[in-house]
This record gives sequence, structure tokens and C-alpha cells, in this order.
Amino acid sequence: MVENLSILGSTGSIGTQTLDVARKLNIKVLAISANKNIKLLETQAREFSPKLVAVADEALAKELKTSLSDTSCKVVSGKEGILEAASVCDADTVMSALVGMAGIEPTLAAIDSGKNIALANKETLVCAGEIVMKRASEKGVKIIPVDSEHSAVFQSLHASVSPGCELTRIILTASGGPFYGKKREELSSVTVKEALNHPNWDMGAKVTIDSATLMNKGLEFIEAMWLFDLKPENIDIVVHRESIIHSMAEFRDGAVIAQLGTPDMRTPISFALTYPERMNFGGDYLDFTKLSSLSFGLPDMETFRCLSLALQAAKRGGTAGAVLNGANEAAVDLFLNSKIKFLEIAEYIERAREILGIVDDPSLEQLIAASENAKNTVYSLV
Repeated sequence: MVENLSILGSTGSIGTQTLDVARKLNIKVLAISANKNIKLLETQAREFSPKLVAVADEALAKELKTSLSDTSCKVVSGKEGILEAASVCDADTVMSALVGMAGIEPTLAAIDSGKNIALANKETLVCAGEIVMKRASEKGVKIIPVDSEHSAVFQSLHASVSPGCELTRIILTASGGPFYGKKREELSSVTVKEALNHPNWDMGAKVTIDSATLMNKGLEFIEAMWLFDLKPENIDIVVHRESIIHSMAEFRDGAVIAQLGTPDMRTPISFALTYPERMNFGGDYLDFTKLSSLSFGLPDMETFRCLSLALQAAKRGGTAGAVLNGANEAAVDLFLNSKIKFLEIAEYIERAREILGIVDDPSLEQLIAASENAKNTVYSLV
């Protein structure tokens, strides 16, 4: 079980739920960080009394430093401050919950300093999976997935006598988002409000839109390849509207082991922080007598083209994942600000890929640049 924790992105959806788990399990929080939400960050700092508080925005960090001058918290700023929260602090585990490409370098810094990673930043593996997993192996660092689907697979694998070696396939479940069953013509006038109305999960705006386009499942597909060392053909996606089965692992003898639970992100967060133990953080238990059915179906690749683009990137490799990620970040931002339509998200991602092309065997610097270039390319097309 984690004794000392650093949380990168403590004011976001995963970060606040991680603090809820830490509060209930009496886990010591040594460092927290945020981009700009210093009001919530100050509240968190006063409750948990971390040694280190990092703010990416340097001007806001100065303001927070003044606000926390009556405490023992050290306030640091900018990229270097985030890296300090990831590596210098005496935490044994880092919750990597930063949004987007901002999570890659701090996660690598944490790995280099020998800290275990509770990974909630999927872009880290989508864009730089080969580099990150190799570095973790070299440093003997554990990477415990926090995404509910990957946590489910991780737990299912550990139900096997020989985790991994008998595995033939993993099956990622998708809720299908708010538009499941609809065709392209029905989505031409989708509003931001409609796209943010997820049927099961309470998430941040960007992830919720990714769920609506099914890009989130595509990103998770790529992440799963690296987490579990699998080829694309050994991963399937099924739509499971109830979000009760969080994912499954199929073994050589045909047996399938699934992890079930209520749709509560605190469950995989708690498991990542207490592994290999399990502790009660106060969440709801699953009542099978209230389940009328569990349904499954195939995702509609034609209507939800973002998923198709993600699977293409998974098979292509190189900078394909980084380009996909950067282009998607920009396209989702444009949609959230009513600059483009819902169906245009996939179109702009595809145009960015065509313009930039793909580089094989990239360095970390090339991966970061590819994502940033894709983002800028999409913005320039509007």
C-alpha cells in the first residue's frame, strides 16, 4: 500500500477523487499540483498539508505563495516545479493525472527517480508508450493503471496463476457514450451540452467529449497495447451500456475473467494505491438483484470515425499516436468552444495526419513535437 503520495493534477476529476481516497485511507499526501485552479489548490493544501505545492502558471504560483505564507507548504512553479513534485518529493508513488502531453515528462521524471506510477494520463502511453514502458522496466518501477478498463484487465490478469503468459486476448468495454445507436446524419447538429451528457460517468469535459466520439476508447486501445505488451489483433472492443463490466481478459483455455463494479473511478484509484491489498474506501457495492441485464454490441466505426482513426494509429506506430493525440486535443477544444461541429472532430484529425505524415522510431523530443505540431495544424485549419 502507498504510504506517501504525490498527485500531479490534484484539482482535476481524477485528482480530486484521489484525494478523497487518500482522505479515507489515511494516505499521506506529500505533493500536489495544478495548472491554474489555485483556489481549489489552496483548499487542498490547507487540508492535506503537503510539503510541496506546484503550479504550472508562474504568475498564479506567486499569488498562491502569498496565500499560503502562513503554512509550511513550499510553492514552486512552471515546468520545473511540476517536475520537482514528480521526482524530488519523498513520495513512493506518483498519481499521474495531468491532462494531455503535459503528463509525459513528469511521469518519466517520476520513473527516473524510482517512484511507482499510478497512471491516469493516457497520453503518456498513447504518444510515448515504448519509451515509457522501457524506462519503467529499466528502473524496476511498477506502473499500475488507473483507467477503469485497464485496471479491470490488470485485476483480471492477476486472477491467473501465471499472469500474462496464458493470455490470448483482452476485451475493453465501452459505454458507447451519449450517442450510441445514432447514425452520422443524426449527429450533424449535436450541441456541446448534448455531447457532455454522459450516461454513466462523471468526467472532465475533454474526456467526456472523447467518450462521445469514442476517441477515448481508441486511446485506451493504444494504452492497453503498451501496458499489457499486446499486438492490436489481441485486443477487442465491445459496447457495454451498463458500465458494470469494466473489461475482461481471455486465457488460452477459453476462460474469460471479468472485473465488475459500480461506475465509480475511486475503485480503480483505490486499487492502484493499495495494490496488492484491497481496502474499503467507502464506495457503493454492486447489487446484482437490481441488475436487469448486461448487454453487449459492436462499436459503429463508420459513425464514430475517431475510433477508426485511433485503431489505424495503433497499427501504424511511430509518431502516429502523438499526431492523433495532438490533433484530437485541438479539435475537441474547438468543438467545446463552438468553432467546429461534432462530426468535424474526426475530419480535422485526419487532415492533420495527412499534412504531417508519420515518423518511424521517433525520439521523445520528436514525439512531443509531433503532438504539438498536430495541435497547431488543426488550429491553423479553422
